[in-house]
Amino acid sequence: MVMVGARHKARIVALQALYEVDSVGHGVAEVLDRLLAEEWLPEESGAFVRELVQGVIQNKETIDSHIKGFAPAWPLEQIPVVDRNILRLAIFEILLDNKVPVKVAINEAVELAKAFGSDNSAKFVNGVLGSVSALASR
Repeated sequence: MVMVGARHKARIVALQALYEVDSVGHGVAEVLDRLLAEEWLPEESGAFVRELVQGVIQNKETIDSHIKGFAPAWPLEQIPVVDRNILRLAIFEILLDNKVPVKVAINEAVELAKAFGSDNSAKFVNGVLGSVSALASR
């Protein structure tokens, strides 16, 4: 059970990094270095944070095109920064990384949305990722 907690904490740090990079435009490397120095994470969790953030950044165009396709009523710029980056993280894990079960990625994203988003975030994130998961299971 310890691993689940460490992974969840790693996703929180990854979300913080993506949020900062997206909203303020700070460089990915320095944001990651600072956040990982501030948080106590096991070494493998730190590696997981870097893997998630780098994966999202490297595949951002592809991921964003999926968000646009699955949330067509919402221009990407109008999706709150937190929700947008939760979706990016989850879509990376579901469609590109394929290292965790789809349900785990969705549940983690919904938990992040409940913790850090608005009242509607969890429902929105769950709806978009439900559509994404249908694509993943093809």
